[in-house]
Formats: sequence, structure tokens, C-alpha cells
Amino acid sequence: MTASGTAPSPPATGRGGRWIQKWDPEDEAFWQETGEKVARRNLIFSVLSEHIGFSIWTLWSVMVLFMGPEYGLTPADKFFLVSMATLVGAVVRVPYTFAVAIFGGRNWTIVSAAMLLIPSVAAFIVMEPGTSYSTFLICAMLAGVGGGNFASSMTNINAFFPLKKKGWALGLNAGGGNIGVPVMQLVSLAVIGASGGPRVLLGIYIPLIVIAAVLAAMYMDNLATMKNDTGAAKDVVKQGHTWIMAFLYIGTFGSFIGYSFAFGLVLQTQFGRTPLQAAYVTFIGPLLGSLIRPVGGWLADRYGGAKITLWNYVAMAAATSVIIVASTQESLPLFTSAFIALFVLSGIGNGSTYKMIPGIFQNKALALGLTGEEAAAYGRRLSGASMGLIGAVGALGGLGINLAFRQSFMTAGTGTGAFVAFLAFYGACFLVTWAVYLRRPAAGGAAATTAEAKPQLTYAEV
Repeated sequence: MTASGTAPSPPATGRGGRWIQKWDPEDEAFWQETGEKVARRNLIFSVLSEHIGFSIWTLWSVMVLFMGPEYGLTPADKFFLVSMATLVGAVVRVPYTFAVAIFGGRNWTIVSAAMLLIPSVAAFIVMEPGTSYSTFLICAMLAGVGGGNFASSMTNINAFFPLKKKGWALGLNAGGGNIGVPVMQLVSLAVIGASGGPRVLLGIYIPLIVIAAVLAAMYMDNLATMKNDTGAAKDVVKQGHTWIMAFLYIGTFGSFIGYSFAFGLVLQTQFGRTPLQAAYVTFIGPLLGSLIRPVGGWLADRYGGAKITLWNYVAMAAATSVIIVASTQESLPLFTSAFIALFVLSGIGNGSTYKMIPGIFQNKALALGLTGEEAAAYGRRLSGASMGLIGAVGALGGLGINLAFRQSFMTAGTGTGAFVAFLAFYGACFLVTWAVYLRRPAAGGAAATTAEAKPQLTYAEV
């Protein structure tokens, strides 16, 4: 199928596979005639691959719950183990972003899905008492490749959809991927709880990985118009908004992935829950946070990403305050309820912050005097280049969360100190969002200049 919907376009010179030569989602006629159908099909199978990638990325957050005394690991060892999976998942997001333009979205989805076999098979082989901690650590780091699937998938889907649909599409794509976290936890609860061994769980996921790669090969497309713009990469590194959004994304996605890895361990370590008791609860927060992420994108489309992000940080700070009270009073019901609420809010924030990215760079294009397709192309160029970097830095928030928990439990035997640090960070995120994107600046200020240059789009609307 081609972008025109009439006849197949020939593959790009020197390349095989399904290549679409022309793609203009901002052209309403093109979008209605054929573009939307093609974009939705690619979105579906991108979500599938990313979903399994998230599942494998968070594999060890499940494994450590069932690694009893016979494995000889302390709680600090377990927090460090999942921290390393988080670290690798964050770092590989940068090269995964550029891989889409080099190999094509379809082709890279096939490769990145197939690569998930490496950590899955490795874990299948080593998962038994007596294996050295360093071996477990290497296997956990290998699982980090699943985190990279998010960056390549988001970059790919960003190119398929018009600006007015990006909040919904990126929210759905990311939410469908994020839901791989609770699905992994649910499947593990059923499988490991019934069989008593994690190898059965891995035996389920290995064929699913193969299926995802095959379906990507059959139904996805490459966009020949996607190019790795090294100039754009250099430009976004120099853009202050790139680093501001990366900071804000640490507060939303960093919270989501960090808490997803840590929730079960916190329940085990602080509240003495058994593996199955912890597993019965841990999937609820990531599940709701994943399902709500498209709603965050939709709310941002309707009311403005900056506004939704700002008030979402207020709510996240409030939920964290409740958690601190519950932690000090050792109230498991209150702690669990507030923690699940924090997951939901992180999901909303994930959708709203990611929606802000294309809007910010579209705003910058208008401020530079660009109009029409020229402005849209500029916005796509910089937003696409920035997403991988922002996603990578945001994922590092998950590393910080797990290391903070590790230190808090080592020094005080409780996670309260870590939550106090998280509360302070959410306060900082609130101030940054307000000061940069919502505050009414004095005349002549940088934000005023940008917003007033082209009044049809303001930062409050991004």
C-alpha cells in the first residue's frame, strides 16, 4: 500500500521492504483518503512490539520478588539489580531513536523485537539458585534493550500523524507500550504463582516476541521521507526547551517506570509482604497509569499540555504527601491507595508532557516567521529529533528512584526518606512548568517574544 493509495511505490534505491515514498499527514485530503488508515495500521503493530519491549524491560522487577533467601540477595542487591535494567533502558533510547531513519520504522521494529530474545533466553538459562550475582546483573542489563523500543516507536509514530492528532496517537502508542509493565506482572502472578518457577513465564514470552517481529514484517511500513538530520540533533541539544522537557519528563515517566520497578520491592521490604501478596497489588498501579496515558494526551490536546502538566504535578505532590504520612504511620491500606493514585497521575503526566513537545517546536517555527507546511516540517524535524533524547533522560528518573529507595532502606530501613526527595522534585517540576510555559512574562521577556510573535499559538496551548 502506498501513501497515495493507488499503486505500490517502488522501494527506495538500494533498500528492500515496504517503503512509502511520499507522506504528508498535514494535507487534509491525503489524510482522509489514505493517510489515516495507513497510520493507524502502523500504530497498532508498533504498540504490540513496544508493549512486549516494556514487558521484557521490567522482567527483573518481577523476578526479584520470587528470588528468596536461597538466592542470597539482600533488598539493596535487588534494588541495584532493577536499577541497572532501568539504566540500560534509558541509555539505548538515544541510538534507537536514530535507528528508525537509518533502517526504516518497519525494519527497525522487526530488529528491535527480535533483539528481545537475547535477554529472555539468557534469563531462562540462568534463573536458578547458585547463579552468581554478577551473572544476574548482566542479564538484567540485557533486559534494558526493551526500554529502547519506546524511543524508536514514538519517533516512528510521530512521523505518521498530523500535529492535531499527535497527542492522541503518541498517548495511545506510549500507553499501549506502558501497559506491558502490568501485563508482565499479571502474567507472572498467574504463571509463577501456579507453577512456582519463572522459567514458565519466559517460555510464554519467547514465542510472543517472535510473533511480534513477524507481524511487524507483514503489516508495517517504512517512510522514505524520514531522514536522520544530524543538524536537527545538534539543534535540539542546543535548545533549552529540550532539556526543560527532559526534566519534566523525569517527573512523569521517570516516576512511572521507577515506581513500576520498585513498588513490589517496597511492599516486601517495608511492609513484609510475601512475593504473591506483593504481586497481587503491584500490577494495579502500572495498569491504571498505562490506561490513563492516552487520556493525558487527549486532555492536553483539548486544554493545553502545559496546563494539564502543571496541575498534575500539584496532584502528584499531594499523593506523595499522603504516602509519606502512610509510611511513617505504617498504614498499608493508605500507602497502597496513595501509591496507586500516584501511578495514575504519572500516566496522565506522561501523556500531557509528550504532547507539549511537538507544540513547543511548532510554536518556535511560528516565532521564526514560518507558516504552513514549512512550519509543520520544522516542528516535525525538531520534535522528532528531541523525543529520543527527552525519553532517554526521562527514563533515567527510574534509575534515580530505585537508587533513592536503595539508599533510603540501607540507611533508615524505610522508604520515607526517598518519598520526601520525590516530593521536593515534584515541587521543582511545578515551578519550572509555571515559570517557563504559563507565567505571564514582562514585556520583552523571552517567552513573551515567542508567544507574541505568532499569537495563534501560545505556550499555554502546547
